[in-house]
Amino acid sequence: MKLCLLLSLCGLVGLSSLCQAEWPFFAMDTGTRDAEVRSYEQQAALVKELGFSGIGYTGATRIPEMLAAVKQHGISFAPLYNGIEVRDNGVTHNPNLEKAITEASGREAIVWLYVGGRRPANPQAADTPVVAKLQALADHAAKSGVRLALYPHAGAYADRVQDCIRLVKAASRRNLGVTFNLCHFLKVDGKNLNTLLEEAAPHLFVVTINGADMGGTAWNTLIQPLDTGTYDVLPLLQKLKTLRWKGPIGLQHYGIRGSARENLGRSMKGWKKLLERLDTE
Repeated sequence: MKLCLLLSLCGLVGLSSLCQAEWPFFAMDTGTRDAEVRSYEQQAALVKELGFSGIGYTGATRIPEMLAAVKQHGISFAPLYNGIEVRDNGVTHNPNLEKAITEASGREAIVWLYVGGRRPANPQAADTPVVAKLQALADHAAKSGVRLALYPHAGAYADRVQDCIRLVKAASRRNLGVTFNLCHFLKVDGKNLNTLLEEAAPHLFVVTINGADMGGTAWNTLIQPLDTGTYDVLPLLQKLKTLRWKGPIGLQHYGIRGSARENLGRSMKGWKKLLERLDTE
C-alpha cells in the first residue's frame, strides 16, 4: 500500500526526492565567499537560504567556529578540505590536522586530503611513505568516527582518481576512500568516465560537480556555475544512479568571480534542472 501511494505521488507531482535517491548537495567554500559574505556564519546562512544541504570548509584550525556555524543554521558539516605534501625528505601535513579530525568527532564527518607534490615517475617505489602516512591518519581518524577521502587534484602527486584508488587499496583502511572531482577529471584527460566511476565505486565517498565546457583547458572553462557550459553533467549523475551510489555531491565554484549569492543561486537552479532530467531521460 505504501509503495502504491509513493508511486502515485511521483506520478502526480513528479517529485525527484520521492522517485529517485536525491544525493545531499552541499556547497564548497570555494564559492560561498565574496566581499559581503565572509565569516563562517555568513557563509552557512547563505548556503542554508539557497537550499544546499551543507557547506564544505577549508583548513585545520577554527573547527569549533565552523561547527557552530553549521549547527546554528541546521545544515551539515560537509567535507573539510586539507592535504598532505609529498617531499623528497618525507610526507608532511598541517600540524593541526590530527586535532581538527578529533574535533570533528561524532558528526559522520569526512576530511578531504589532496596528495600534493610532484607526480611520481615510479609510483610503486614512491608510494611507500605516502601509504604509511595515510594509514596513520586513517587510524587516528577511526578513533573519532571520521572518514578520509583522497581528493585528486590536477598537477599533484595524485592528480587522477586512479591514483587515489591505488593509494587507498594499498593503505587498506575502511575509513579511507576517494573523491571524484569533475573539474579535475576534465583537466587531466576527461576520458572513460563510466569505467572510472565503476572502479571508484567501492571506495567512493564524495563527488564534486560544476558547469564546464567540452574540451576546455583553462579553469575558467572547466569551473562554471552549474547552469552554464557545454559539458553535460547528466551522464555522470545517471551513472551514479545506476551504481546505486548515495553519498554527498559537492558544488565546486573555485575561481568564479562575482556575487556568491547569484552564482550559487544559478547553480542550485541548474542542479534542480539536472534532477528533473534524471527523472525523465
